[in-house]
Amino acid sequence: METIKIKYFTDKIDRLAYIDGKSDWIDLRAAEDIDLKKGEFRLIPLGVAMELPKGYEAHIVPRSSTFKNFGIIQTNHQGVVDCSYCGDNDQWFMPVYALRDTHISCNDRICQFRIVENQPKIEFEEVNFLKGADRGGFGSTGKQ
Repeated sequence: METIKIKYFTDKIDRLAYIDGKSDWIDLRAAEDIDLKKGEFRLIPLGVAMELPKGYEAHIVPRSSTFKNFGIIQTNHQGVVDCSYCGDNDQWFMPVYALRDTHISCNDRICQFRIVENQPKIEFEEVNFLKGADRGGFGSTGKQ
């Protein structure tokens, strides 16, 4: 088991924890009250900074209920925090765009993350033909 150093920027949010038996993703919370108007962009502070182990990164995505509950989308669709973003002031944020007027309260769960090992080094070999069977192009698996 890896140990990761974490700094909290506020005492107003719950400490990070797994939801036992449901997922290995960990919820992140808004670190302050946020009011957004439709069409507004904002970086929402998540109240944490971490020293990830060398060779690891965190992937941050919205929770499945984030759009339904708050009417926001994450503008980069998935945030990636690499292990070099580890300073005392390197607080994590979620960049969002509001599709309706909304209020997010401090401590609301708005996104989730997991820590993954970096992709191994790879080389590309250019070829004229690939030997795999064609699937039929983009969107070829149908609607059902």
